[in-house]
Amino acid sequence: MSSLLTEGDLIHEAGVVWLEDLQGLDYVRQSLDKTKRRATKPPYARDGRMVGYALLDETASPAPDSGLYRRRVFFLLPHDRDSLPDGLYREGAPGEAVDPRTIAPKRPGTKTPRSQNGCTGTVPLAP
Repeated sequence: MSSLLTEGDLIHEAGVVWLEDLQGLDYVRQSLDKTKRRATKPPYARDGRMVGYALLDETASPAPDSGLYRRRVFFLLPHDRDSLPDGLYREGAPGEAVDPRTIAPKRPGTKTPRSQNGCTGTVPLAP
């Protein structure tokens, strides 16, 4: 799923867990994944690595058809800028990429000059 998540997609988020220090990351990819649980580390089956995930509140309900919860997962792929600074995303960023400093529970995160161009300007971390 793209970075074009809306606050309506995230109404049951209670928190965000980061597995890595965000200071060295210009962007993270975000996706809504289906998981069995709402508040434990979800499984990760992509290339690359998971760098964070959302926790859901007690009012979140699983989808009636699958019994799974929709949760945000934040990840990076092996060819992303943090691993290959002179690679494909030396400038620009993938469509689902947002600046991790702009992510908070119930807030989708946004693209910034840092996430799009690798600028080293400071952007405060979201509360």
